[in-house]
Amino acid sequence: MQDSKTPDPSPSQSSYFTYPVTYAVNGLLRRLAAEPSLSSSNSHASASTSMSPPTSLSQSLQSLASSTTASASSMMDSVFAPPPRRKASPFQPPPLTPLSLKGYKSSTREKGKLLSKALAEEIRLLVPPRLQLVDDWSLVYSLEQNGVSLATLYQKAEEFTGKRGGFVLVVRDAGGGIFGAYLSDAPKPSSHFFGNGECFLWRAHVLPSLPDLANLPPPPSADTTNAVRMTTIASPTHKFGTLNPPHSEQASRSGTSTPERIRFKAFPYSGINDYMMFCEHGFLSVGGGDGHYGLWLGDNLENGVSSTCPTFGNEPLSDEGTKFEVLGVELWYIGS
Repeated sequence: MQDSKTPDPSPSQSSYFTYPVTYAVNGLLRRLAAEPSLSSSNSHASASTSMSPPTSLSQSLQSLASSTTASASSMMDSVFAPPPRRKASPFQPPPLTPLSLKGYKSSTREKGKLLSKALAEEIRLLVPPRLQLVDDWSLVYSLEQNGVSLATLYQKAEEFTGKRGGFVLVVRDAGGGIFGAYLSDAPKPSSHFFGNGECFLWRAHVLPSLPDLANLPPPPSADTTNAVRMTTIASPTHKFGTLNPPHSEQASRSGTSTPERIRFKAFPYSGINDYMMFCEHGFLSVGGGDGHYGLWLGDNLENGVSSTCPTFGNEPLSDEGTKFEVLGVELWYIGS
């Protein structure tokens, strides 16, 4: 047997393997040799730059102080000239045309009509602008004309489902109070809340008329030596206020003027929750949260509930308290 010997690597092969190692070592040595000089130059540069900012900063502060002092002295010496006032635009939107309430039958009693033009004008100012231009309101449902049934109200309102209009719900309680809500959608039975932030609750009542100053007794300091006895007979009062404006031949033609003896209060959407409208076959409700309804009506439209609710932050709408007896209900449609 012959001994096997490993062949010696050729010079070309050894140089092939040693060249990269030599190149890497030489590069590393050059890198280490260059770092001290680079670090020393960087330290000198940083030292020079760190010394320069204080000088420039002090100079800038001095120049700023001098300029501020000069400007302040010049402002004190000069005469104040107010800026020119902007002129109001001569173009004003036209007044709203008076409303027309359509839907009452000729046989409907006056005390059975809940919504007057004066009250409708107050509500009109709070509805969306696109609906303020509508001057014809249509009666959808009336307890006086259509009977006592929430199902009938739903059936009458179904005709307007899907239209870009609004609805005004009007309620009268046993104490003669008038209140209600503006609804962005037609009331209908649903398994969830619906409506948007355009909804709001409202209430209104008639203020007592101001006494005639001519019939008031004279003050204590007045001379009553020759005074004669006068007796004032009060006018009869009515249980239910009609909220109708007093007749006047010089009434304004603008649709936004209302008599001062109507106090109107509205409660807009608060943004706390989205419980605007919730209706079932057994009840109709507007506003809710924390176990309270802003306005709730039963299926027979005989009893109702109104409490403070987070949706509108309202006060109870009825003066009778949280629970009230319903004597009248109307639903009006605003739109084309």
